[in-house]
Amino acid sequence: MTLTCVIMAGGKGERFWPKSRTNLPKQFLNISGNKSMIQQSIERLELLIDISQIFIVTNELYAELLKAQIPHLPIENIIIEPIGRNTAPCIGLASIIIEERYKDSTMIVIPSDHIIENEEGFINILKTASEIANSNENLVTLGIEPTYPETGYGYIESMGVEQLVNDVKVYQVNKFVEKPNYEVAQSYLAAGNFYWNSGIFVWKTSVIRKFIQELMPDMHDVLETMKYALGKPDQDKIIAEEFIKMPDQSIDYGIMEKASNIYVIPCLFGWDDVGSWTALERIDQLDDNGNVIKGNILNLDTKRCIIESNGKLIATLGIEDLIIVDTEDVTLICTKDKAQEVKLLLKELRMQKLEQYL
Repeated sequence: MTLTCVIMAGGKGERFWPKSRTNLPKQFLNISGNKSMIQQSIERLELLIDISQIFIVTNELYAELLKAQIPHLPIENIIIEPIGRNTAPCIGLASIIIEERYKDSTMIVIPSDHIIENEEGFINILKTASEIANSNENLVTLGIEPTYPETGYGYIESMGVEQLVNDVKVYQVNKFVEKPNYEVAQSYLAAGNFYWNSGIFVWKTSVIRKFIQELMPDMHDVLETMKYALGKPDQDKIIAEEFIKMPDQSIDYGIMEKASNIYVIPCLFGWDDVGSWTALERIDQLDDNGNVIKGNILNLDTKRCIIESNGKLIATLGIEDLIIVDTEDVTLICTKDKAQEVKLLLKELRMQKLEQYL
């Protein structure tokens, strides 16, 4: 059994605008440390498997960025999505390519823009998840033990029976639930058997293909057409023509909410998906007034703010709970409670045909 990994890296990181842009999205930025998030993801995975067994799914716009930031990644391991179609088609395309290369493989699926502090703990969990996936036709997901009632994540509810694999707690999944409101998130936290959905999955390639066939038959048929074209002269043309036929659907909705034999491993390894600007409060050092300060900043009577300068002095006085991000051509100012809604600004920019700021 060969262990492989698929990194999903086609997103635009719109909630991290204006620093994350169409031509340089969040996963290619140095958010925490002196390396980009995708470089950190690769280094982390190389503690477990060889670079030749790591595949990155992205779009054509980011292929050159990948080559520049990860020059030792084999070019043939960069999988190009012809168009963004959510995580189910992304994983489906990767599965047929990996299946062609490695007939008997187990696939780890991870996003490209997560921070993980305890890398050794993360790798050990992946090893255990791989064992569980290999033991039967199991789908395994990593659930993050919640530390506060987060409303920006989906949740996973586990059943009560605990199993121990390599001294790691494992539970069968009862159901996946959508992002809750604050009161519901509080009830999940109090219940003790709900976990944040990390978007990290482990399964045999053959098993996820089987579930796609059973639960997403139309997508399976498209994948079979593309698989038949692999290695042929018209491969790229066929994939481009067929990929657009697949549904714009997440793997959670298409498979995980409907399948059986799903197991969750509760995890605490310093995980953050850096989904919006407020994540910096969790991963960066705060000053005495609870501010995250980056760059050329002068602040007086400023509390619980996130302020990032691109070089120009930003001076603040008497403000609270704001996000201020200055880039070369855009300055964002919003309240922290609107951090998840930054994408509304991008929608408005498109409506006003101001694409140069996207």
